[in-house]
Amino acid sequence: MTRMDSVRAATDSAKEGVLHAADAVAPYACTARDQAAHYAHEARVRLAPKVSGAARQARARYAAHVAPHVPPGVDEAAHRAAARTRSVAHQVADYTAPRVEQAVAVTTPVLEEAGSRSTAAWAALRGQVTPDDVRKLVRRQERRARAGRFVKGLAVVGVLLGGAFVAWRWWDRQTDPDWLVEPPAPTDVDEGPGAPAAPEVLAEAEVEEELEVEREAEPGTDAGAEPGKRGDRS
Repeated sequence: MTRMDSVRAATDSAKEGVLHAADAVAPYACTARDQAAHYAHEARVRLAPKVSGAARQARARYAAHVAPHVPPGVDEAAHRAAARTRSVAHQVADYTAPRVEQAVAVTTPVLEEAGSRSTAAWAALRGQVTPDDVRKLVRRQERRARAGRFVKGLAVVGVLLGGAFVAWRWWDRQTDPDWLVEPPAPTDVDEGPGAPAAPEVLAEAEVEEELEVEREAEPGTDAGAEPGKRGDRS
């Protein structure tokens, strides 16, 4: 089990502890909220008559003792100011309540994350994560960053080289196209030593024809010569 595994285990255990604590505190929080609502309702029920009575008495005293001495314009201005104050208070309450709820909903996971991080920091302070481990993590991240930059550089260089090669091939074809290349000169067929030349074959054929003609002519000459010889003998 490495240091990182121990840190992860400590973080997981801290998160589990926070969740367990939240689960354990949730019923008490719900109970406290219900009790607070109950007490507020009781206070409102008990204090509402007294407050309304005090308000009526104050208005009666105001109408009896103060109103006769106040000019009508000032009284109307005071009533208008009170009405505006109440309307502004209602508007502020309507505008603020949903935003407060949203802020609470957003703050809750942040607080949980802060608690888990503080637990991990506390584990590091207790010695589960040493400074050497932190330095190793930093060096590992630096190595990964350097490797990523090196790979990106190689990819860029490969793309540039490939583009240069393609451009060179295109330029080579444009400057020296295939139709401008002269075909090679025809070469004589290399005949073997045993193959006779064409003139020699023709000469041999003519000689054979002459011999055949002579052979055909020889029997006639022999037949004409034999009767002459016989006449001489007789």
